[in-house]
Amino acid sequence: MADAAVKIEAEQELTDGFHLIIDALKLNGLNTIYGVPGIPITDFGRMAQAAGIRVISFRHEQNAGYAASIAGYLTKKPGVCLTVSAPGFLNGLTALAHATTNCFPMILISGSSEREVVDLQQGDYEEMDQLAIAKPLCKAAFRVLHAADIGIGVARAVRAAVSGRPGGVYLDLPAKLFGQVMNADAGAKSLVKVIDAAPAQIPAPEAVKRALDVLKSAKRPLIILGKGAAYAQADDAIRALVEKSGVPFLPMSMAKGLLPDTHPQCAGAARSTVLKDSDVVMLIGARLNWLLSHGKGKNWGETPKKFIQIDIEPKEMDSNVEIVAPVVGDIGSCVSALLAGMGGNWPAPPADWPTAVTKKREENVTKMAPRLMNNNVPMDYHGALGVLRTIVKERPDAILVNEGANTLDLARGIIDMYQPRKRLDVGTWGIMGIGMGYSIAAAIETGKPVLAVEGDSAFGFSGMEVETICRYNLPVCIVIFNNDGIYRGTDVNKVSSDPAPTVFVKGARYDKMMEGFGGVGVNATSPDELKRAVNAAMDSGKPTLINAVLDPAAGSESGRIGNLNPQSVLKKK
Repeated sequence: MADAAVKIEAEQELTDGFHLIIDALKLNGLNTIYGVPGIPITDFGRMAQAAGIRVISFRHEQNAGYAASIAGYLTKKPGVCLTVSAPGFLNGLTALAHATTNCFPMILISGSSEREVVDLQQGDYEEMDQLAIAKPLCKAAFRVLHAADIGIGVARAVRAAVSGRPGGVYLDLPAKLFGQVMNADAGAKSLVKVIDAAPAQIPAPEAVKRALDVLKSAKRPLIILGKGAAYAQADDAIRALVEKSGVPFLPMSMAKGLLPDTHPQCAGAARSTVLKDSDVVMLIGARLNWLLSHGKGKNWGETPKKFIQIDIEPKEMDSNVEIVAPVVGDIGSCVSALLAGMGGNWPAPPADWPTAVTKKREENVTKMAPRLMNNNVPMDYHGALGVLRTIVKERPDAILVNEGANTLDLARGIIDMYQPRKRLDVGTWGIMGIGMGYSIAAAIETGKPVLAVEGDSAFGFSGMEVETICRYNLPVCIVIFNNDGIYRGTDVNKVSSDPAPTVFVKGARYDKMMEGFGGVGVNATSPDELKRAVNAAMDSGKPTLINAVLDPAAGSESGRIGNLNPQSVLKKK
């Protein structure tokens, strides 16, 4: 009996890698894990759940990774994705690279094969040098080999993910690490709680003054808000800056709602005009990448431009064009400093400029209105989106997830947003596949209802996660714009019986797929049916998939970025 008591006491004084990783995550407020179970992390997932961490198990690692990435965007804490080794790691790596490109804080944790075998290339189970592969595709990558270093490893990953410009971090945990045993007291002391993980970076006073001088000199100023501005959660300060300046603002897609799209200064419906005619452009958390035509070319017109840019990353300045007034720092600090520098009597821009912008905006809105009221059967994009536009207006607290080609491009312009961080979409790369992962994380992290507006092609990348949505009984309503194909369902293969590459099964019933997992499926063939189905879903909070039947001829090649599609100049003989 005495020996047994000594043995129990000795066991109580020990901890292992499993528990140290869990304790390190919890110590740093990381209480949700998105992942797929399997060797060597299955037991870790079970133990994490038993310890009070919420473990959301997906059907594919890429979707779990997208969920973790948008969780980071919504919370400003790293979203955590957990995968198995090799193929599972590679599946998660796509989402990690996406997070880094979009500046979302995320940590990908993957089990891996033993270093000794990997380094000698001896053919271990799922053998792969994961750290080397991850490094070029993320902000930082770390490997932990000893249990005593788990605390430091997690702390470094957290700080790297959220400090400066946020991004993706890879944390490599070889299988042997999980079972490593050490003294429990020493283990507890080895854990690190990250203090001030994303410290404020105050802009230089001279940079603030320079920016204000340039802005004050403008005859036709424009403010462009990017998703970095939305991520910053400096909503009140940004609104105050825009309103105090009197300058028209253009929100990029995920910045919509920082100020309502219906705000009198919003130039979203006059985008072409303000890009072409403005003379001074202030970028707040937006980059002059392809989404803004790199700040040059015909979209920007002939009017000479001066750019002011607010960004936490100094290397972003002058990336495409000269930035005459760079303001380097975190957005909250920069905007607050600009506000303080404006004083109490900031001059409004010359009245003819906001008047011209308002006139153009109202012209475009008036021109679009009849198209959004149509009741065509089969539906076109405008009739369907007109219904969803009204529903979002009536439910401004709901989160809109949006992906596709035409479905994305048209929804972005038609559906107004009223609150910040309520529109989640494909981001900087313009990719497909984020839909279900984003929807799951948005529901989990915010507790709000989610409306996912999906092209039928885009849905295919993550559609199996409807089972995950049903399993966790999440308040997600998915609307699939089903026009039987990619871009359109009308292409014809003229040389064989195979369908054209862009054509799907005619009359597909995606709603039946949802019903198969216990959710609600609806087939909607008119705008009225669509409206009733979406409202019922949002009221009930039940997992719902609505198959919105669109005219197969509705849609255009590549949506609004057809110019990126190379064309053959050869004529067929």
